[in-house]
Amino acid sequence: MAKNTQPVLKKCKALGLSPAVLGYSKETTRNPKAQVRRKQSEYGRQLNEKQKVKFVYGVLEKQFYRYFKKAERTKGITGEIMLQMLERRLDNVVFRMGFASTRREARQLVNHGHFTVNGKRCDIPSAQVKEGDVIAVCQKSQASPKFKTLVEEFGKKAMPQWIEKAPDAFEGKIIALPVRADIDFEVSENLIVELYSR
Repeated sequence: MAKNTQPVLKKCKALGLSPAVLGYSKETTRNPKAQVRRKQSEYGRQLNEKQKVKFVYGVLEKQFYRYFKKAERTKGITGEIMLQMLERRLDNVVFRMGFASTRREARQLVNHGHFTVNGKRCDIPSAQVKEGDVIAVCQKSQASPKFKTLVEEFGKKAMPQWIEKAPDAFEGKIIALPVRADIDFEVSENLIVELYSR
């Protein structure tokens, strides 16, 4: 399975992202004025927005393009539907619930089968959650010191409006589908749609 192994802080700086969006508390120590970039072309801006979204959610090009094509076939605003699909990924939901410190860690924990969706174990990070789904840490995993620490440290973080979870609980519920306002970083999805519509 292919994965992105680029240094996080370096990539965040290149894309103009705050590492906090990805769950990292560190900031880059490099001088921001050290590298002066020339004015970006329209294509450069479109590409930058696509790379930003791909990097935040940890998806590669082929998978990202499939999300776009699926969103294009769905009734509604293509860019917003695509972002909604990415938000509804199981690894993202696990991160948003505070069961992992970063999306990368959430992806690994899901891969290792630590979570259940509606009582059934699910080890597919890209699985789409629906309204009414209950995501929980497996009974066996709840006893591990790792999860106890994660719930203590990250369980109290602010939940998006579409997720319902008690601060010290090992489970949460999807009470609505995410909307555009729930995206926690700046992105111009219309530029991504323009890029793929060329």
